[in-house]
Amino acid sequence: MVISALRGGSGKTIFSVGIIAALCRMGQRISPFKKGPDYIDAGWLAMAAGRPCYNLDTFLIDKETILRSFHCYTQSSNMAVIEGNRGLYDSMDREGSTSTAELAKLLNLPVLICIDGTKTTRTMAAVVSGCMQFDPDVNIQGVLLNRVAGKRHENNLRRCIEYYCHIPVLGAVPKLKQQIFPERHMGLVPTPEHAWAQESIESIAGVIAKYLDLEKIVKIAGGAAEEIVQKSCTESNAALEIGLSAEQKGDRAPNICVQRFEVGELVPKIGIIRDSAFQFYYPENIEALQAAGAELVYTSPLIENVPPQMDALYIGGGFPETHAKVLSEKSAYRETIRVLAEKAFPIYAECGGLMYLGESLIMPEGSFPMVGIFPLTFELHRRPQGHGYTINEVVCENTFFDRGMVIKGHEFHYSKAVKYQGEPDRFAFQVKRGAGIMDGKDGICYQNVLATYTHIHALGTPLWAKAMVDAAISYRSAQQQS
Repeated sequence: MVISALRGGSGKTIFSVGIIAALCRMGQRISPFKKGPDYIDAGWLAMAAGRPCYNLDTFLIDKETILRSFHCYTQSSNMAVIEGNRGLYDSMDREGSTSTAELAKLLNLPVLICIDGTKTTRTMAAVVSGCMQFDPDVNIQGVLLNRVAGKRHENNLRRCIEYYCHIPVLGAVPKLKQQIFPERHMGLVPTPEHAWAQESIESIAGVIAKYLDLEKIVKIAGGAAEEIVQKSCTESNAALEIGLSAEQKGDRAPNICVQRFEVGELVPKIGIIRDSAFQFYYPENIEALQAAGAELVYTSPLIENVPPQMDALYIGGGFPETHAKVLSEKSAYRETIRVLAEKAFPIYAECGGLMYLGESLIMPEGSFPMVGIFPLTFELHRRPQGHGYTINEVVCENTFFDRGMVIKGHEFHYSKAVKYQGEPDRFAFQVKRGAGIMDGKDGICYQNVLATYTHIHALGTPLWAKAMVDAAISYRSAQQQS
């Protein structure tokens, strides 16, 4: 099922996390998904389900791959819960091609819609009715009420919606007296930074179990299951069979959902900086590197003095600004990376990783030195400096992408490059949509290093993982010969 809403901030994440956790308590095996570009909500969904949360984004990923991915990642579960993004019909275009509604139609899934009941009653019946009539092919099966003021308010909303819309209200959560999920400038605080994350999930699971009719919710999902398998997975089954060995066909492990490549006997080690400062990685990206032949080595400048031995490095996004002091103090770690870059060591960095590879990060409490591969100074702002989907055209030679490629991704950052003391031809990307680093450019390069504000998804940019592995193999070979 898909859990959607009228707008962002209506309670989709709290309902999704709580429903998943509560159903897991009942013995259900849930495959969690997040629609739209998101790492933080996905982290909470994954923790609630006790398994990775995968992304279904119709802008970043083509429809056939979406179907294949959905089918593949639901093989070991008996229910899938997809949290939508923004409002049900919100999209980049008038046609709604990137909306949660279109994803629900593509996968043939029932939709539960969250309603913020604050200071409204009968009007919400008109709103729900409008959503149902706006596109009758969207299968809205129930309503979840949030922030109701009391029993009388709930009953009024329930009677009006059920009478005029002919769909059930599946429960009503009152205004909570305390904040269960902590927030900051980019939304919820990520689970790696929240010591009470599991406690928060248990709390919201209890709230959901108390106020929602979970049996009806399970029935809605179960009633559609057979039809979903028959209609939406026929194509994905066929696509999944292409290129798989007999052993792989018999054991559909998650990493077969991504494109596989042969690398020969040499298995390169790709380092991944993963900690509370750098935590934004799609699980599909990690699996894509493994499927392309890499052995992954996890490392952290927050707890290690120097990085381990490796043949390439992937640095994802995150919150280097909240760890700026510690990152700056680990000078040996920073210097090791900088020296490796001088020796043509391959590094791919996104957003927070880009900031880490710059000269310094300016914060209210002072300026903190970073790795210094790029002559860029970053400053944190109170408002987003880049937010939304991105489209970049590759215009310069680089290690990871061919010139002429068009790369779709997304960005969400409060930092901005405020000083650049390098050559203008060191940027590989011409920004067609988005903010980029500066002056309509993104993807700054040096030797075999590329860093960008754009986050990519491996299922939408399938050759990226192979390029990473190829670069790692070339580096290892060069080191062995020297």
